[in-house]
Amino acid sequence: MDKKLDNRKRISPSVTAFIGALITLVGGFFLSYNYVQEQKVLAFDYMASTFYNGKEVENLNVNIVEDEEGQRDELKPTEFTGEVRNDYIGYLSIPKINLTKGFLDYRSPENNVDKNILVVQGSNYPDTEKGNFIIAGHSGTGWNSFFNDLYQLGKGDKVYITYQDKKYEYEIVNIYTQPKIGKLAIYRDYEKTTLTLITCTNNDSTTQTVYIAERVSVTE
Repeated sequence: MDKKLDNRKRISPSVTAFIGALITLVGGFFLSYNYVQEQKVLAFDYMASTFYNGKEVENLNVNIVEDEEGQRDELKPTEFTGEVRNDYIGYLSIPKINLTKGFLDYRSPENNVDKNILVVQGSNYPDTEKGNFIIAGHSGTGWNSFFNDLYQLGKGDKVYITYQDKKYEYEIVNIYTQPKIGKLAIYRDYEKTTLTLITCTNNDSTTQTVYIAERVSVTE
């Protein structure tokens, strides 16, 4: 009787090998996810640049200043101790307009509005409480007009940032325009953790549109 019970409890080598292979496969998938995501975005950018090369983009003028009430974003950048990264460190995703775009270390020479969406130097990354993560992008018909469809967004729409293995969910709470006069005021709640998106106004070459979004959740 004891021998029969022992045989029932024993797991065959083939089952053990299958379970080990499954664990390895699942682990490999998660490790490669960020790499695959980055390659997909890079491939899209390449195809877009090939198709839209030579078409026009709206000029963007980003110079953050204090608002009319005298408040000001401190613009204290995240401190880095390692080398400058020239690959994507995170992703911006806006489901409503089917946009997914990687962003770079703000110190990278590729962090350029003519090549990518621009992380405004001095803005706070998403993991900074009560900080403001500021991203600017072109509108127009050029291949690098990543923010061309932002005009379709409204209050209540969701925006997501993936950064350092966490997903930050934001909700748009304010949209306003500013004239292109060499400076740009940001109006936000300084007690909230926010995301600011900036681009040229649709069908208006004299102004820029600012989208203020507040963080509503963080998931790992």
